[in-house]
Amino acid sequence: MVLVSQAELIEKAIANCVVSFPTDTVPALAIKPDRAAVLYQVKQRPESKPLILMGASLEDLLPYIEGTTEERERWKAIANRYFPGALTLVLPASALVPAAMNPTNSRTIGIRVPNHQTAQEILSQTGVLATTSANLSGQSSLVTTEAINRVFPQITILEDQTPNKPQGSGLPSTVVQWTGLNWQILRQGSVNFALEK
Repeated sequence: MVLVSQAELIEKAIANCVVSFPTDTVPALAIKPDRAAVLYQVKQRPESKPLILMGASLEDLLPYIEGTTEERERWKAIANRYFPGALTLVLPASALVPAAMNPTNSRTIGIRVPNHQTAQEILSQTGVLATTSANLSGQSSLVTTEAINRVFPQITILEDQTPNKPQGSGLPSTVVQWTGLNWQILRQGSVNFALEK
């Protein structure tokens, strides 16, 4: 059992360890982006399923995407409307994004700012992290500290005063991808993006 304080979890994340903390949707597994391949091993995740970059703010994530000035303004408008929140934007990746984040299509990257105070506090100290839901690939998301600890006993997990209480909404983020002209919904989650133009 590796349950730690927030300060200890931040230290472990900075030291390139896999950590788990709550978000507004489901608890995350996270690691520094240049160590993203470790998350695939830990989760037994197929490389066809990309990870996302989670940051404390849009400004922290902007260096990881690239596009025209007009595109970036459109993306910022959407991000400013929904961030922080349960929306993941899949955008063209800059050269800063390690290929291991999205092994089968390193040209794109998903970005998100969680609407969760603890997650934002952690990310503001660690910097942007590669993230995924806390579960083995193909299985349901683990939503309690106790369940995460049972499946991933080797991972550093943020200590929780109520280890059996679900963390977050339990609903995944909505995922939308920029096509070059407009948005395509890849996964309808808790944010209704259907009316966006």
